[in-house]
Amino acid sequence: MLTALAVLGGFGLDLLLADPAWMPHPVVGMGRAIAALEKRLRRLFPATPAGERAAGRVLAAALPLGTFALAAGALALAYRLHPAAGFALETLWCWQALALRGLADESGKVYAQLAKGDLPAARRAVSRIVGRDTGSLTAAGVTKAAVETVAENFSDGVAAPLFYLLIGGAPLGLAYKAVNTMDSMVGYKNKRYIDFGRAAAHLDDAANFLPARLAALLWIAAAGLAGFDAKNAWRIWRRDRFCHASPNSAQTESACAGALGVQLAGPAFYFGEYYDKPTIGDDSRPVEPEDILRANRMLYLAGFLALGLGLALRLGALALLRWI
Repeated sequence: MLTALAVLGGFGLDLLLADPAWMPHPVVGMGRAIAALEKRLRRLFPATPAGERAAGRVLAAALPLGTFALAAGALALAYRLHPAAGFALETLWCWQALALRGLADESGKVYAQLAKGDLPAARRAVSRIVGRDTGSLTAAGVTKAAVETVAENFSDGVAAPLFYLLIGGAPLGLAYKAVNTMDSMVGYKNKRYIDFGRAAAHLDDAANFLPARLAALLWIAAAGLAGFDAKNAWRIWRRDRFCHASPNSAQTESACAGALGVQLAGPAFYFGEYYDKPTIGDDSRPVEPEDILRANRMLYLAGFLALGLGLALRLGALALLRWI
């Protein structure tokens, strides 16, 4: 019961406060650990494709397992000191594992600059939340990038953390964040990481496989509740959910594109390199800045649906176990 309450409290704190800049965040520590481990592992293993793949496998195992062990140990100690201390720490970590309010706020800043007609500022704002090159994006390109990020990151910033938090509490939720952070840092198919980052990328694909599909279904339900085209969201999801190099990234993007009746994705530049990515959705109408606000409306509704469904399933499972 305490874990469910900690998740509920963390969700509420995320809605109220997002991620205050002054507060130390576990993901920052994970990023530093990844950089330090990469440097050390590259020295320990030979600079060959096989050696880099072996080093990457060590990183992919060490970081999430180490994160889980440290978090579980710290949480056990806090609960032993006092139940209130343990609950407060778990609530804090549940809060920091979620990114709903932060995602909405950052995409909202992109909309604000587009609404003012300040394209350079909009490019700078969207560069904070996307990995692609933004310096030459048109207003439509900036809008698409923001909408895609809202949809995609609902899965790995809200739905997947909730999934793991409700299964294994803060330690499992933070272990998931470690996997996700690894993928964002080393899971690239470029010369530096094609071998070293392979294990991290595959682990992230596996960790997100079920949550991404649940997130897409929740997004479709949210589209209906928000007054958008849930039927088309279902149709486009069924058709385009694999139109991405990742088996998971297009799941929520396709649902969002269908709900809004726009076309997302397509070719983009990353670190100066051109990627001919497939499009997602039908080009029924041009994208417009207001689509960012519409995507955020579905983001919030899908987040509440994910929380409600997850809590109901956890509490139902606990009640069943007690009855048995």
